[in-house]
Amino acid sequence: MLAATLLSIAPIARADEPSPTAESPARGPGLSQESARIDLTKDTRGTGGEELDAPAPEAPPPPPYKKTLVLDSTVGAIGFLGEFGKVAPPGPWMHVQLGYELLRWLMLYGEGELAFTDTSNRQAAPNTRTFPLLGFGGGARFTIRFTERVGVYAQGGFGMLKADIATNALGILGFRDAESLGVYVGGRLGVEWFQINRHFALGLNAGMRTAQGFAKLGAGTDTPLMLDGGASLRYAF
Repeated sequence: MLAATLLSIAPIARADEPSPTAESPARGPGLSQESARIDLTKDTRGTGGEELDAPAPEAPPPPPYKKTLVLDSTVGAIGFLGEFGKVAPPGPWMHVQLGYELLRWLMLYGEGELAFTDTSNRQAAPNTRTFPLLGFGGGARFTIRFTERVGVYAQGGFGMLKADIATNALGILGFRDAESLGVYVGGRLGVEWFQINRHFALGLNAGMRTAQGFAKLGAGTDTPLMLDGGASLRYAF
């Protein structure tokens, strides 16, 4: 009777023993739980530990063109000092300049310009005359680039300028010489901002010159100065 009772208890005791599960993997001798884990991310890293699929660093934009053919165009305004300023008010002004950079800091150029004004400061309507100013010349520009993207320049030049108006229309006001080509001498200062596109730059400039053909006849103390300035666009070929 006692033997039969012991035999019936043995299977129940074995059923109560814990069985190995998927959550408790078998470990070999001397292995810890941390060392048994597999690092599945190591295949995505390079030998130096960097991520293999990380984007490559972006290349810097190319620097602006230098020592090349340069075309500058400016739109702005022109004004007059001296006696001619008492005849003609400020007017719109357009300027084109083509040059070649012999050195990083030196450019030789030729220029042309077109401006418009009238005689409204002296003559009332309907006697007011509107007329264009035509000019051309050349000179040299000196540039300092503080960075690859910002530079300033100073240039000096000379040329010829005239008012395209009917004969003696300005002569009766004392400016007969302005009706024919006369020499001007002047200078200009400017700043340029070179764009990511290496062909282009935006800028601002202002200039002053003396044009003796616009001096009033018989006025010995007249100083025929012209001031101009505007926003420019540069294109380097």
